[in-house]
Amino acid sequence: MKRVLVLGGGFGGVATAVALRKRLPASDEVVLVERRTSFIMGLRKNWALTGVAPFEDGQRGLWVLNELGIRVINGKVNEIFPADVAVEVDTERIQADAMVVALGAGRNRKAIPGFEEHAIDYYDPREAQRGAAAIEAFRGGRLVIGVFGAPYPCPPAPYELALLLAERFARDKIPGGIFVFTPQPGSLPILGTDACSAFDGRLASAGISFRPRTQAVSIEPGVVVAADTRIPFDLLIGVAPHRVPGVVAQSGLTHGAPWVHVNKLTLETAFPNVYAIGDVTGIGLANGMALPKSGAFAHAEGEVVAARIAETFAGLAPSAVYDGTGTCFLETGHGKAAMVSGSFYADPPQVTLSEDSVANFAAKQAFEADRLKSWFGW
Repeated sequence: MKRVLVLGGGFGGVATAVALRKRLPASDEVVLVERRTSFIMGLRKNWALTGVAPFEDGQRGLWVLNELGIRVINGKVNEIFPADVAVEVDTERIQADAMVVALGAGRNRKAIPGFEEHAIDYYDPREAQRGAAAIEAFRGGRLVIGVFGAPYPCPPAPYELALLLAERFARDKIPGGIFVFTPQPGSLPILGTDACSAFDGRLASAGISFRPRTQAVSIEPGVVVAADTRIPFDLLIGVAPHRVPGVVAQSGLTHGAPWVHVNKLTLETAFPNVYAIGDVTGIGLANGMALPKSGAFAHAEGEVVAARIAETFAGLAPSAVYDGTGTCFLETGHGKAAMVSGSFYADPPQVTLSEDSVANFAAKQAFEADRLKSWFGW
């Protein structure tokens, strides 16, 4: 009998565990370790904040995976021992034959003084109810959506939120304006200068003010303080700086870098039989940027890793590789969405933004529904 440890029950972790269970014989053990007891996709956050649909509609209990033959351990990963292919969960040390690190990106709200006091951390599901209530009570003024550090998961999300709120405020005749800022040179730099500028124009046409190259350093009551300006707000929704989880950094998997380095084709780390996927990794692209942190990429990477582990356990030379292709949805409001898609590993990356359409929005909804049904049965 062989055992695979999957650390993290987010998008990549669940996708990997399910794929492993399908590929490995029943005698092999697949163990998923996650501190939370339920799974939910990040795309729900904008729907929850804007009142489109609650988080709970997309929530599934991880315990369901036990019925598929995946052993789920709800506990805290205290220490990772990559050289030994082992982990300490709470007080138990678990040994494995292969390990997949899918612990995602952690938020570092303390990096921005005043963030915890004055901003709604809308990447934290626990703040969804407070954020939704604040938006519901908002009757006018300046709403600021701030990106306080990059990279961050789901790059289109802040701009989706701005477009959805612009639609809502116009419908409800709420006076004031929406202002978005980011430290990046454009809204979606991966698109290239021209396409990124075109999307920035879409924000402007929706009445959204946008300021790139703006690194906030602190927040005071009613004001975001940046290096070269002060941005007043009546309501502030923020994307906190993200970082590799502390337990991953302490394990030696990052070798002192900001994120875990992996072989971009195989997702192998420097440690034999230890893989890393999804937001915890930093995969460089030919243009000097990094592969976006997105659930769609984590899913594809997880499928590749599952195939490679199954091939290795079967005594075969692993052949599965990740080709760097993928698609992210970008919701634009009015029941429409665009798609950011292409070959991210190309030199240079070949990435495009489609026209928005009702069909794309339906595809985004189906993206969630299909995976939830495939993984959890409903």
